Amino acid sequence: MCGICGYNYEDPGLIKEMTDVIAHRGPDSDGCYIGHGFSIGNRRLSILDLSEKGDQPIFNEDRSKCVVYNGEIYNYPALKKELEQKGHTFYSTTDTEALMHAFEEWGHDCVHHFNGMFTFALLDLKTKELFIARDRIGIKPLYYYWDGKAFVFGSEIKSILKSDRVKKKVDHQSLYYYLGYEFVPGPRTMFENIYKLQPGHYLIFKDASFTIHQYWELSFEEKREKDENAYVEKLRDVIESAVRLRLLSDVPLGMFLSGGLDSSTILAFMRKHINTPIRTYSIGYPDKTYSELDYAELVARHFGAEHNVLMIEHITANDIEDTLWSLDEPMTDLSTIPYRMISKRARQDITVCLSGEGGDEIFLGYDRFKASKFYNNYYCLIPSFIRHKLIAPLIGALPDRPEKKGLVNIMKRFMEGAELPDHGYHMKWQYFMNERMERALFNKSIKDSVVMDGLDLVRKVAERCNSENRSAQESFIDVRFTMTDSILMKVDKMSMAYALEVRVPFLDHRVVECAASIPGDMKLKGFTTKYIFRKALEGLLPDKIVWRGKQGYSFPSKNWLREGLRDYMYETLRNSPLLKSVLDMNYLEHIMSEHISKRANYNHVLWALINLAVWHRRFF
Repeated sequence: MCGICGYNYEDPGLIKEMTDVIAHRGPDSDGCYIGHGFSIGNRRLSILDLSEKGDQPIFNEDRSKCVVYNGEIYNYPALKKELEQKGHTFYSTTDTEALMHAFEEWGHDCVHHFNGMFTFALLDLKTKELFIARDRIGIKPLYYYWDGKAFVFGSEIKSILKSDRVKKKVDHQSLYYYLGYEFVPGPRTMFENIYKLQPGHYLIFKDASFTIHQYWELSFEEKREKDENAYVEKLRDVIESAVRLRLLSDVPLGMFLSGGLDSSTILAFMRKHINTPIRTYSIGYPDKTYSELDYAELVARHFGAEHNVLMIEHITANDIEDTLWSLDEPMTDLSTIPYRMISKRARQDITVCLSGEGGDEIFLGYDRFKASKFYNNYYCLIPSFIRHKLIAPLIGALPDRPEKKGLVNIMKRFMEGAELPDHGYHMKWQYFMNERMERALFNKSIKDSVVMDGLDLVRKVAERCNSENRSAQESFIDVRFTMTDSILMKVDKMSMAYALEVRVPFLDHRVVECAASIPGDMKLKGFTTKYIFRKALEGLLPDKIVWRGKQGYSFPSKNWLREGLRDYMYETLRNSPLLKSVLDMNYLEHIMSEHISKRANYNHVLWALINLAVWHRRFF
């Protein structure tokens, strides 16, 4: 696990600045290669082969090629054995060297041989070609800048910004998308001319230009089995294999345990392969409607884990400021700051941590999947006049409740999504703007300069799916659109801020492809989410865990904005030059007043604007 960076010219001073600013990703060593018209650099976090042999860049035998690399290739022992049989010679036990020899053997097709999370930049000194690739799912980030002459890339945007050839400017279209989705959808970023290399793609830079190629896409080839036990056995096998592969480490290892289904499953399979106590880490809050501690402690006791709990009673302005610096661009997942806090705590004991991200996307675990099914199968059958003129105003008038969910909050959130366009699919219930809000919130300069149909992005992603089944399309949207730039961005940036490597077994591409082969009605059966996954875990986990509902990892920001963070919100939003340039500040005052008085819940929009204002102040 590391950080990488580079550019298409030679400048020794700049590469040092670029690697220094991402030293948190790799505190163990740094290295670079400068020559043949390129500069590439690396910061290393030592996980496998802790000796200097693992320092990067790593070269092939005749030193005609070198590579800098971030991530883990979990199948590298088998890959190494295969390459040695083909005549390749190894001098270390790192997966980085296996990557290099795989490129020698298979060229650009080497990416098809890797099971892992990765971004790497491989420089061929003979052909003067730079080959950059990102893993299938997008677990590891890769950004690049291009203005027609300068090509600059890095694991983090702050590294790219060290180049004086990179001109900083806010991308207003991305700003518009961000306030709806709470993340910036790739390939855009919040900076003009800085882009994300998309998951499952690689980039070839040669002769002062580059091309981008897709090498993997999620495909739904549903296979109807006669007996659900066939799905159960297949799921158990592939998930256990994914967990087992991710236990390979030369440094201390543990896991994040929320008490939910996914993290509990990982602990169960870890226990099958680890005899010593397993360190687990959980977050709790005084408000128990936001806390899953009781379930986490139940699972930890069940498997004899060495359990550690971090109680979060409040967050500070510094927590927000530091988080935005680590993120590089605003991303408003309400679990981001807690994830940073628990990563810091875990790093005191371990260097590698397994985590349960991905299970809800591939097995249809979120409430938004249920909302979509209820809307399409039942609610939309109610005459339009009754829905829009009677039900929506009645539920909208109900006061917000302080707890996380509850019947009132669930009904209000359902109605907000139900009023949005149908081409938003299930993302209607994860989108936090609407036409009325957009007209009131943005000023004329923004409304005249951006395309204001955020949910059209969802429609375009759904059109790429090879299935006509709605549940397949919605899972495709989550895996190929939502998850990469929100959840996985959070996981990478918050953990690597403390040089903690997080591994996500559910996003092993074999698990993702296995889930995609299972019919949608076996994943969302009636309104039971993750049905076949739950069946696969019967007997492996306590029934109280197997059949419990989803709660999530977020913190009570809506209440804190009304209390301890209220003055911080006022000061941050009222004094932001960026917000003054793009928003109607009178309307902003209105929604702050409505939120504070509890007449409405504008938590998501206000929290997004706070993050946007802080990001702009830190980076501009």
